[in-house]
Amino acid sequence: MYAETRGTFTAIGFVLIDIEPTREKEVYQKLTKIKDIVELYPLFGEYDLIAKVEADSYDAIGKLVVSKIRSIAGVKATKTLARVAF
Repeated sequence: MYAETRGTFTAIGFVLIDIEPTREKEVYQKLTKIKDIVELYPLFGEYDLIAKVEADSYDAIGKLVVSKIRSIAGVKATKTLARVAF
């Protein structure tokens, strides 16, 4: 359930982000400044961006989404997917 990165165990999640029209670049630029977002890609379709996030726990990912991603002006909605191990 946790990935080994840089010698520690890390929770990994993928956040789908829906953005208000015409604010995509503005939101993208703000998201690039969040250190726990390790990858960020624009999308076509229902969501506008997908962010790969890493944190110490899945609770920390939840707090990151609520306090840092959803709080950005222009973000309409998010959907967070948690990585699992088989």
